[in-house]
Amino acid sequence: MCLCIGPMKSGKTLLLRKLRGDDIDDATSVVQTNGINLFMIRSNDKQFELEIREIGGSMAPIWKHHLDRVYKVIYVVDTSNLCQISAAGVLLYSLLVEPQLERAKFALILTKMDLSYRQMRNEALLMLHFSRLQREVRQEITVIEASGVTGLGVEKLREWIFDPVTLANASRR
Repeated sequence: MCLCIGPMKSGKTLLLRKLRGDDIDDATSVVQTNGINLFMIRSNDKQFELEIREIGGSMAPIWKHHLDRVYKVIYVVDTSNLCQISAAGVLLYSLLVEPQLERAKFALILTKMDLSYRQMRNEALLMLHFSRLQREVRQEITVIEASGVTGLGVEKLREWIFDPVTLANASRR
């Protein structure tokens, strides 16, 4: 299973709607997820379809109860909100130490890059202590800059989700 999580208002729902192929523009509004949303995402060649379970940021205290059989985690961080980045780091660290996610692959999605200045990527990674994190955890973490409004990074995320090696390993579990 693929899980999409992150702090409240980080842009998870909008990003997944864009990934699903919904028309998104500046007038699109999204209601904060206070539970679980399920998104069916298709590969570019339409041969594969995968269910992604999005769990709202308000449910962070119980995320650990939804980790069974998760082999990919899309972790979304709002880079336009400096105050949220540190809190997002704490939540990310708590996930990375979960024994059930020991073999999971992580995509660290830096969202709302269209709202912040370019240097924000480096600042966000510094605030998350990303270089240290890469040295200390077993999980593979891929960083993707994305925007649910402009579509930046959406295809890169789709490629990460439908990576053939990971899908083959997941089907064996």
